[in-house]
Amino acid sequence: MTATGINEAEKIDVSVKGAALAAANAGKFDQLPIYDRAIECSSRERIRAIQLEKLIAQVEWTYERVEWYRRKMDEMGVKPSDIRTLEDVRKLPFTDKSALRDTFPYGLFAVPLDEVVELHASSGTTGKPIVVGYNDHDMDVWSDCIARLSQMAGVVPSDRVQMAFGYGMFTGGFGLHYGLQKLGCMMIPAGSGNTERQIQMIQDYGTTVLVATPTYALHICEVGERMGYDWATSTLRVGLFGGEPCPPGLKQEIESRMHIVCTDNYGLTEVMGPGVSGECLANRDMQHIAEDHFLWEVVDPETGVPVPEGEMGELVLTPLDKQAIPVLRYRTHDLTRVVTDKCACGRTHARMQKVRSRSDDMLIIRGTNVFPSQVEDVLTSIEGVTPHYRIIVEEVDGLDRMTVQTEIKPETFSDSFEEMDRFRALVAEKLKSVLLVGVRVQLIEPGGIERTTGKAKHVEDRRK
Repeated sequence: MTATGINEAEKIDVSVKGAALAAANAGKFDQLPIYDRAIECSSRERIRAIQLEKLIAQVEWTYERVEWYRRKMDEMGVKPSDIRTLEDVRKLPFTDKSALRDTFPYGLFAVPLDEVVELHASSGTTGKPIVVGYNDHDMDVWSDCIARLSQMAGVVPSDRVQMAFGYGMFTGGFGLHYGLQKLGCMMIPAGSGNTERQIQMIQDYGTTVLVATPTYALHICEVGERMGYDWATSTLRVGLFGGEPCPPGLKQEIESRMHIVCTDNYGLTEVMGPGVSGECLANRDMQHIAEDHFLWEVVDPETGVPVPEGEMGELVLTPLDKQAIPVLRYRTHDLTRVVTDKCACGRTHARMQKVRSRSDDMLIIRGTNVFPSQVEDVLTSIEGVTPHYRIIVEEVDGLDRMTVQTEIKPETFSDSFEEMDRFRALVAEKLKSVLLVGVRVQLIEPGGIERTTGKAKHVEDRRK
């Protein structure tokens, strides 16, 4: 046995298993593995034909089995037979969180409960939780979507995957677990938390893929560095991130410090969980949508009217073969743009720009629209601050006041008040130049902003 606890004969040949990443770095995207080439590289005509066939069947299934949708469609004068083209999806009603909350817990289910093999739910911190169920067919679709996006990221069969998502009602842990197993990977169900143990498990088991939120991955990195762990010698190759946005600056920092390639994926509980889209190694700021399973629209968030291809708008999703709890035209409130040109990796499925902001997370500060992603982009461009920050919005003497707390790196910290004040003023000026509104900046000592194993909460709006 070696010091890591792995027998020499059991060690993964990282140089061989990293061939996909090496091919991507060399621009040889035609050498990258594709999980289901027949589907993922289909012509646009075939993709649209598959979508239309499934859309017609899905609307019929939903209308016949879900009273809520049947009533909504009847009120609009729409029958399943009216759906003859993909554009006819616009005749159907939109769905949002309120529909799932109003029918809590089983009102939108389309199958008997004894056919439901798994149940998941949101946290319910802002009201009744969002409850979703899966039958055997749904679980097959879910794991297939995860296997695809994992392969896009350079994960290969027999990789050793350490799951640092929490298991439980959250869809992320189980969804990725099933799909990675389907791909042929060994799963290490570490769960979230106990960070020093996570690092020990990477050493002991020769972990090659880490699944986590990006902020928790950075925390693992920081703890390892304090322990004296040399990430350059780690067996880790790939980080599969989700649960929260991963801005370019944060991704770059994790990649450089942990010596891995980081990719992230997109999904949401209401339409399935993770697996709606995933990042390939040929185009790092876009994600391929599993179009044979999801029909996408991009609409004006104010009017609901479709915008031209390639323009920013709100993403609307219709799962095309979801049986247990079908959802039509789900308004995600996530802002993105979608293009359908062929990717250098060979896949023809549409690509969506990574979601950085939502139509419902916009802050209005003294009449100016501010998105947290704008603050994040500014901070990650400043040398000397960490990716950890908080935004606090308050009402002071009848006026909005926005405070940005940003954590500084140890090498930036100084006992000199003058030096710190100059640096604080620099951060404030850079934020004002982008946000077009003045903000207060508080510099937080290294490690002063709480780390979390789940989604990082960046915004605290204290206004009434």
